[in-house]
Amino acid sequence: MSADPKTVLVTAKFSVLEHQPPAGTPSSAPVRHTVEHPGAVAIIPLLEDDQVCLIRNERIAVGKTLIELPAGTLEPAEPPCKTAERELREETGYSAGHWHELSGFFMSPGILNERMHLFVARDLTPGPPAREADESIDNLVVSWDEAIAMVLRGEIEDAKSLAGILLWDRLRDLH
Repeated sequence: MSADPKTVLVTAKFSVLEHQPPAGTPSSAPVRHTVEHPGAVAIIPLLEDDQVCLIRNERIAVGKTLIELPAGTLEPAEPPCKTAERELREETGYSAGHWHELSGFFMSPGILNERMHLFVARDLTPGPPAREADESIDNLVVSWDEAIAMVLRGEIEDAKSLAGILLWDRLRDLH
């Protein structure tokens, strides 16, 4: 790909870059487009009695309400741990007394550079959510076993939530 991609679209949350084929490449080589994203967080909010707070989140891009982990986009110069604290409060109303960062991952590296930072939040204190006006989100508190069953039944379709829930299920006895 070319060394200097051209920015073809800038939005509040991401940019689209156009990559020309390198010099000397056959004329049939395609122009490529990628999405540049500041990164995001996903949170596994664990409540007492082996429960997790998921959310129901209306997603315009797929035309349906998905069951997800709370999540959000990094603000400029904001550390992922601060984004996680902010997003947990905004989306669920909970604040956490204990945080643990798990392995991060790329969401769709074929077209997108977004890195997802995954956190486990414990010692939760309830409070009022501060959802954005255009968000349609509801809390969904379920047992951990039910969250796993929802994954296996295909009720949780969101990639970050699948990855987070299944990773934590493998690691939770170690923490």
